[in-house]
Amino acid sequence: MTSPIRVAIAGASGRMGRMLIEAALKEEGIALAAAFDHPGSAIKGRDAGELVGASTGVIVGDDAAEAIAAADCLIDFTRPEGTLAHLDYAVRFGKSVVIGTTGFDVAGKAAIAEAARAIPIVFAPNMAVGVNAVFRLLDVAARILSEGYDVEVIEAHHRFKADAPSGTALRMGEVVAQALGRDLAQCAIYGREGMTGERKAETIGFSTIRGGDIVGDHTVLFAGIGERVEITHKSGGRMPYALGSLKAARFLAVQKPGLFDMQDVLGLR
Repeated sequence: MTSPIRVAIAGASGRMGRMLIEAALKEEGIALAAAFDHPGSAIKGRDAGELVGASTGVIVGDDAAEAIAAADCLIDFTRPEGTLAHLDYAVRFGKSVVIGTTGFDVAGKAAIAEAARAIPIVFAPNMAVGVNAVFRLLDVAARILSEGYDVEVIEAHHRFKADAPSGTALRMGEVVAQALGRDLAQCAIYGREGMTGERKAETIGFSTIRGGDIVGDHTVLFAGIGERVEITHKSGGRMPYALGSLKAARFLAVQKPGLFDMQDVLGLR
């Protein structure tokens, strides 16, 4: 019988941390090896299962190195600075990593790519299977609607989200731009105000909404003359992200060092 994949969950008290713990306790072939949080966390010293109404024997700690060393794979949905610090430990101990954190700058992404030379990493802006299906649909749609259609990306998230646009929205823009032979860095427009003049045909616009407890809504609008095509994904909860992350952990268990994303995990390359 194959041994279960032992996972360590970073940011145990966070919204995604709790969901990952719940999913790990229910998912066959996965074992919760460790859960950790920041030193001042109110849940430090408590059973990780208390967060989801269970008992696990896994105590939430604040020693990232100890937690990562105890696992086969780290799953991290925290903040860029925290994830990069945890990544150093993963490299030191030779552990695989699933990164769902967004908001990395160029240097942060470069650090992840460098770490992937030593360990296998799945780094994706969105772990949900449905969202990754949408990425493929957007590639097809953009190629078909390559002339005469303006592209706008609209996303909405809860009031606590720290980065904008979301990593998923940016990835959607990248997929469309690549399909159209454009450089997103050159054609993206992030919000509009005042006398902006007529819309330039080659631009890809982004609109960001923050409020309430919206888990995550994304729409890519292809607006032509006399018709509109909209491709939308709406998240009703965070469990799809957690289940996708565990799928990524299984994928990494048989991989050599390298940088992968959910398209690789799902066999969509």
